[in-house]
Amino acid sequence: MGFSLIWIGLGIAIAGYFIGDGLKNFQNPNAKSFVHATDDDDHELIKENEVHYFMGISKQDAKTLTQEYSDIPHIFINGNVYFPKEKLRRWLLEIGSE
Repeated sequence: MGFSLIWIGLGIAIAGYFIGDGLKNFQNPNAKSFVHATDDDDHELIKENEVHYFMGISKQDAKTLTQEYSDIPHIFINGNVYFPKEKLRRWLLEIGSE
């Protein structure tokens, strides 16, 4: 009986810690937490054959889009095309607002 009470108490203490930590930033959703600190998209590159996943369109539509819009942010490395994730996100938002 005493052993199970220790585990229950420990579980309640851990749950209280996580709830309290989550409430610290309740009114500030843009605050950095341990989850957001590892989510650094600023310099992440997307391969040409995977860009359709990011955009949420078919492979053929992504290929057509990249051919029709020469101003889409991209770089060449060793003959491969890569798209900077954050710049591509901003570019898509700008195109969508036109």
